[in-house]
Amino acid sequence: MDRPVALVTGASRGIGRAIAADLGRTHHILVGGRDADTVAAVVAELPSAEPYVADLVADLTGETLPPLPDRLDVLVHSAGVEDGGTIAETDAATWEHVFAANVFAVAVLTRCALPALRAAGGLVVAINSGSGLASGQGGGVYAGSKFALRALTDALREEERPNGVRVTSIHPGRVDTDMQRALVAREGHDYDARYTITPEMVAATVRTAVDLPPTGTIESLSVRPFHRR
Repeated sequence: MDRPVALVTGASRGIGRAIAADLGRTHHILVGGRDADTVAAVVAELPSAEPYVADLVADLTGETLPPLPDRLDVLVHSAGVEDGGTIAETDAATWEHVFAANVFAVAVLTRCALPALRAAGGLVVAINSGSGLASGQGGGVYAGSKFALRALTDALREEERPNGVRVTSIHPGRVDTDMQRALVAREGHDYDARYTITPEMVAATVRTAVDLPPTGTIESLSVRPFHRR
């Protein structure tokens, strides 16, 4: 392989797809997703890529995940879900589903990928959220999972520092994606893309972390919409 290798989860749409497209200019991309057809469509668009089809939530042991390469330069955790309402109206199954997708699956895949990341002196990038920094009414479930993801990445950063693995946490504000549109609809508001950033803007922040020389690291980065009042 004459290119560094990056695995991007959730790469079949939205933020993950934008990250795969951006990193695909310089990296061989393992295109992560659950549906083989949609993954294949992204693979076909990239100059150097292959599918990594897996249901990470369905395999929280990691025993049946597809094999990883011996060296992995970048692991981007972009897959995730948004669900839940007020504490009073959210059942246990919703809590379990959100935490399984946004926290437990990240932990399992990272554990499986650590030998390859250590071999490459690689970088782990977690696409977190502004909700991983502050929570509000009706957002406790999603924010709780993103707070937990921040705790995971903070711990991982210090644990893997002696092994040469860097860890970056990206905290976007509202991003113009299908997930965001569904959230705004559930909130009962009119959707206005002027108050969002694009997936490509998030991909640009990931590129900044990836391109930084290995003697430096971006540990946490917040990117938010900017508009004149």
